[in-house]
Amino acid sequence: MLQDRYQGRHSTTSEEAVRAFEEAVFAVAAHRPAMTALKAALQADPHLVAALALKGLGVALLGKAEDFAASRTALAPAKAALARANDGTAYERTLVDALALASRGALKAAASRLEFQVAENPKDFLCLKLANALRFMTGEAHRMRKTTATALRDMGASDAGYGFALGMHAFGLEETGSFAEAESVGRLAVASERADIWGVHAVGHVLEMRGRPEEGARWVENSRQLWPLCNNFNFHMAWHLALFHLEAANYDAVLDLYDREIRPTQTDDFRDMSNAVSMLWRLRQEGVDVGDRWLGLRAVAHRRRTDTTYVFASLHYLLALLGAGDTAAAQELVAGLYRRAHAPDPDDQALIAADVGIHIADAILALHAGGASPGNLCELSLKLPAIGGSNAQRDVFMRTLLLMAAGSGEPAAFEAVNKVRETMKTKDRFARLSENRLKRRFQPSPDARKCKLTGHA
Repeated sequence: MLQDRYQGRHSTTSEEAVRAFEEAVFAVAAHRPAMTALKAALQADPHLVAALALKGLGVALLGKAEDFAASRTALAPAKAALARANDGTAYERTLVDALALASRGALKAAASRLEFQVAENPKDFLCLKLANALRFMTGEAHRMRKTTATALRDMGASDAGYGFALGMHAFGLEETGSFAEAESVGRLAVASERADIWGVHAVGHVLEMRGRPEEGARWVENSRQLWPLCNNFNFHMAWHLALFHLEAANYDAVLDLYDREIRPTQTDDFRDMSNAVSMLWRLRQEGVDVGDRWLGLRAVAHRRRTDTTYVFASLHYLLALLGAGDTAAAQELVAGLYRRAHAPDPDDQALIAADVGIHIADAILALHAGGASPGNLCELSLKLPAIGGSNAQRDVFMRTLLLMAAGSGEPAAFEAVNKVRETMKTKDRFARLSENRLKRRFQPSPDARKCKLTGHA
């Protein structure tokens, strides 16, 4: 048995395999490509249990139907390697168990299995990181925060992964509204671990939510030296930078970032799609002409219209289809969400579709068609975290609900939704524009604004 520097215990005698696996763990922590290091680990020991399990878990986190199928395929060799190692170590069993659960869509159960291992060994960094990633997908920020807090009580600056763990904790703090502490911990994370782009990202979230766009743009720009080393997380960092420019109504800068760094290639990774779709939808809400940019997104969303594996992704595909004017495909997607919601043997995402996904989808379709706003806008806004992602990512839906409330002409509905939004984000330019829209329903004004809400979702 060999132990890596991140506290992972391996049933192998190959030090070369363990050293390569350490590099893969570092890459996961730093949001860099990990496959080269994983391949090197498996070349040194084709039966390295943790490498086989991590390979499968990494695929499951991609969130598409074929990715879950691939993760189920990856489970067999991981299980075989574990059996070959006489049931391996607790660390290896945890990773294989988590893969078995995640591969069949039980993301919450997979996270719980990993968190149990972290409770037993708080310095087990990989299990901490993977649990955090799964809870991010399931929208459980309080669980993210709780688990990192537990781990950090036992970790110190000399422990491998400590700076990355601080960055994860900063993000959990921000997502649960502890903004001052989140900023402090996030800045400490970046100072402790130069490669911690997630810590940079966490502080960026604080600056976004606290309405500090100029400072936020500088902070994100200052991390650019890390972006070329990242996987597709560099697209997401560009998205955050564009959000700061959007708050300043600097639309030319937003569109330039979109073309060069948010959507430079037409990938179908749901994270890349969510970056691009949500940015164009925000611009659409503010009356900005985005040209033919919806067309590339529509092509991907159209292919994915029947894939309701991950509700967060499906709702973004819905926006893409409506943005491109493909109402028929949008309706087909929503019908698929309904089928998922009423599946006879529901998994996590089927339950989320039933509880919130289909209702958000229906509301967006109704607004797009010019119909009446549903009467449960506040309830929908409170349930939104269940779809996963961050407050900043889900704000595209919060903005849409706020716009619906403003269009309803009901001040009470607007105030209720706005109050929910203000628990995560200080009053911004969009909230003020929405408020003005509501007022104009009662006191029409001939004054035209340079930037107006379009009245569409």
